[in-house]
Amino acid sequence: MDRRWRIGAVSYLNTRPLLLGLEQSPLMDQMELVKDYPAAIAQQLLDGTIDMGLVPVAITPLLKEAHFVSQFCIGTEGEVASVAIFSEVPLEQVSHLYLDYQSKTSVRLAQILLKEYWKLEVELLTAKEGYINEIKGTIAGVIIGDRALKARTQFPYIYDLGSAWVAHTGLPFVFATWIANKHIPEEFMKAFDAANEFGLQHLDQVIAAIPPNQQVYDLHQYYTHNISYHLTPSKRKGMELFLSSI
Repeated sequence: MDRRWRIGAVSYLNTRPLLLGLEQSPLMDQMELVKDYPAAIAQQLLDGTIDMGLVPVAITPLLKEAHFVSQFCIGTEGEVASVAIFSEVPLEQVSHLYLDYQSKTSVRLAQILLKEYWKLEVELLTAKEGYINEIKGTIAGVIIGDRALKARTQFPYIYDLGSAWVAHTGLPFVFATWIANKHIPEEFMKAFDAANEFGLQHLDQVIAAIPPNQQVYDLHQYYTHNISYHLTPSKRKGMELFLSSI
């Protein structure tokens, strides 16, 4: 092997099964893992500082080369639990909505659903760190990832974007998938996908390695019912529909 592949991975709980397999794989001798939140990994893929990343699918049109190289993704076939609009009032009473800065896909999904599914007009606000503290009264917010799992106990109204997309389209949704900005050898990707599958087959080990203070949600439920990891034909259809709208 004449090079080490730079691989960007999201640092949320939802990627832990995939990362467990990678980190225990001999492939670690051939790659360097970089962990960050989705939008940051996406920017690194766009900049070319990584070769492949588990990135929000919304960045696909921005890439000069976009190779969907893996059979795995961060998707859902219903309630995703960790991507939602949180509010103190019913959605129809919301006047302003903060858009989470950590994922372009979730932001675009919220915009589509507000317009096409809920048919509501609200003023959209660009969020910065700490914006969750500003969600009060008629000001709601899109929250994603681990912070969203924690927020489920903090707000009376939760509008799950995975459930809403499925109700609106009849298709699953893909938030992120492994995308490369260059050709990745097939032999490497076969081993890469085998490592991803290994993690999914060892969920008890994944959960046991997560500190109790980070387990703010039933992680077995999360990994087996909320998040759906295989990039199936129906998920590809849902992804194509979403990409056609951005």
